[in-house]
Amino acid sequence: MPANEPALGLTDILVKLADEPDGSELSLVSVVETMQGRGFGPLLLAPTLMVLLPTGAIPGVPTLSALLIMLVAGQLVLGKRAPWVPGRLRQMSFERARFRAAVEKVRPWTERIDRLLKPRLRALTVWPFNRLGAALCLVLAAAMIPLELVPFAAAVPALIIAFYALALAAHDGALALFSLAGVVAAGAAAVYFWPLF
Repeated sequence: MPANEPALGLTDILVKLADEPDGSELSLVSVVETMQGRGFGPLLLAPTLMVLLPTGAIPGVPTLSALLIMLVAGQLVLGKRAPWVPGRLRQMSFERARFRAAVEKVRPWTERIDRLLKPRLRALTVWPFNRLGAALCLVLAAAMIPLELVPFAAAVPALIIAFYALALAAHDGALALFSLAGVVAAGAAAVYFWPLF
């Protein structure tokens, strides 16, 4: 992450996705183009928001978002500076008006979250620590695909990824630690409850 890269809050990212790209459809390629150059944090966060907002109820959105997260996180692990997204995935889209309406509903809450964020422990949000976090995001995103079969289940790993991505975007190392602790807790819970399924 470049030293001069500005910190971005959750509301900033949502508003840019809702308003900046043109057209009535919000495609994954427009997400990439809007967030490109702003660091890997916003690029990881954007698809998780599609899952956590009401748009996550649209069939296929959790899986498509998980694929984009895996691509972005995988390339961060490999040390890429700019993400590459295959043509077919880039064309996937859904109605922008639905996303914009969801953003307006949650904006008062996202602004409260932004007030809690601040640049701190920045070393935990850059190399090599961001590669470790990206590797964990890769695992969580892979889990989102089968979880789409269970209503709202994909939102659990998406939420953990969102916290980590927001930590990268805001340069907040304390939040990065919190989200990584969430990964450990989720993994422990999965191991504990697995025999019950």
